[in-house]
Amino acid sequence: MTPVQLLDIQEPGAAPPPRDDAPAVGIDLGTTNSLVAVARGGAPEALRGAGGRALVPSVVAYGGGAPVVGDAALARLGDGGADVVASIKRLMGRGAEDVAALAGTLPYRVVPGEGMVRIEAAGRVLTPVEVSADILRSLRARAEAALGHEVSRAVVTVPAYFDDAARAATRDAASLAGLEVLRLVSEPTAAALAYGLDKGAEGLYAVFDLGGGTFDVSILKLEKGVFQVLATGGDAALGGDDFDRALALRLLRARGVADGELDSAGARAALLAARRARESLTARPRVSVAPDGGAEVEIDRAELDRLIRPHVDRAIAICAGVLEDSGLAPGDLAGVVLVGGATRTPLVAERVAELFGRPPLADIDPDEVVARGAALQAEALTVGSDTLLLDVTPLSLGVETMGGLFERIVPRNTPIPVSRAQDFTTYEDGQTGMAIHVLQGEREMVRENRSLARFELKGLPPMTAGAARIRVTFAVDADGLLTVRAREETTGTEGFVEVKPSYGLADGEIERMLRESMAHARGDTGRRLLAESRVEAERMILATRAALDSDGALLEPGEGARIEAALESLAAAAGGEDRGLIDSRVTALDESARAFAQRRMDRSIGAALAGRGVDAVEAELDA
Repeated sequence: MTPVQLLDIQEPGAAPPPRDDAPAVGIDLGTTNSLVAVARGGAPEALRGAGGRALVPSVVAYGGGAPVVGDAALARLGDGGADVVASIKRLMGRGAEDVAALAGTLPYRVVPGEGMVRIEAAGRVLTPVEVSADILRSLRARAEAALGHEVSRAVVTVPAYFDDAARAATRDAASLAGLEVLRLVSEPTAAALAYGLDKGAEGLYAVFDLGGGTFDVSILKLEKGVFQVLATGGDAALGGDDFDRALALRLLRARGVADGELDSAGARAALLAARRARESLTARPRVSVAPDGGAEVEIDRAELDRLIRPHVDRAIAICAGVLEDSGLAPGDLAGVVLVGGATRTPLVAERVAELFGRPPLADIDPDEVVARGAALQAEALTVGSDTLLLDVTPLSLGVETMGGLFERIVPRNTPIPVSRAQDFTTYEDGQTGMAIHVLQGEREMVRENRSLARFELKGLPPMTAGAARIRVTFAVDADGLLTVRAREETTGTEGFVEVKPSYGLADGEIERMLRESMAHARGDTGRRLLAESRVEAERMILATRAALDSDGALLEPGEGARIEAALESLAAAAGGEDRGLIDSRVTALDESARAFAQRRMDRSIGAALAGRGVDAVEAELDA
């Protein structure tokens, strides 16, 4: 791909020389803005361009040569350019079908198709990975210009809610940009690092992250230099942009413009004016705004608070819910950290202080805190550190079992890295293969969870049903990337898959799945129990018919007819919805075939002992 044109470096000159001891950098690849930082001697700093700005708008303009990244691309977006791509982070790890509802609100066209989503800009078809790589190239070049040497390694931050696919996409983007990712670190953990909470701090901390387009809150436990994310929550459609929209509507109404005209050029000007006014009201009690160059409209902080309060209340309600899910009270926390530019708004800090009963920590620039924390982790990984980061899996991971059931192997909120194993067996006699279907989600039935990967374990020795022992192992590394391995223990037959889907779950979809798992918990449990009863019924039917076929000569007069009647009765019940009836007819079949099963066992034991003395049998039992 063509190199990125740097907007804020006047003259990069020749390529910086490589250095074996070059420090790794920390990168906050954000939805609205991105930053790069470096730490030296435990002191992190955000690297700035020629204009002194640390923030690089996460906007890329295509067409007419090299991609343009940053402020100039943002200016083109304001002019309505169709060749400009913004908010690409929202599409990382997602498929085309995942963004069908979202596409109408994006400033570019989504190309129809299957698999990884693609967009069109300036006649080019691009993936979110390629666009993110262009942003990362710009950040890398800024770092090289500031440090005077090549930069090839980085710690990159991701939202706590990023699933396996989105994390893999972030790694791929960094690789395209020529960066080796030392670690993917969740944004709340990076913020805690920036505040030095790993330096002897103990206890529970909340990280309140309100950016331009998304909101996240995380509860972290710090103990002896170990970070563990206990719980997360958020809203993928809540941020400072909502504040600006509410204020812009107020300005438009004051000028006699109807709400439906918000997409006009005048409305875009109103949004820009609203953002400037909100930022000014952070430090001033009152401002005057001319949204369309006409008469000024006066706005004070009290009116801004009234306009944005519903959005702030939503964020606070989410915080309260996360505390409740964690079984914690606000007084249990040792501190609260603010992250994201929207937390500069005074009402946000006031409401956070009210909820948690203490002023939040906000002495580090909330726009820079995540990048600084990533830089500290980059230094720790290259120089050495006792800090251990334990993020968690956002959703449960498991496999499909008979009856379309989802069997969890790694429950959600399990600290990572982690390796968990569970044993399974075959369902039919002579089975020589087993399909492994890897899933992610919180519902009981396979069809209601997200498919991640499939592979087949072949070459199993033909055994009777239930005799084989297949161990399925899930391993999630420190970056949240998953590998699944299946091994038949008696022969060593093995298969594995590195789960790297081309698209995955959006932040909001994870939240939706968690909400649905709670809302449908009782119904899901009932469906799971019904499916388990049907599986047991089918197993009993198969095993009994196999026994009748092989040892029918052992039946006594009339016994075969009774067993056949019980089989037909069970098969009829298994096709219905009454779990109690299925279970009772399983019991009835077991009772009707019990004497027959005992005679089969007696014959097998007799055959095994034929011609052998008591001493030989005792010696074998003692061995």
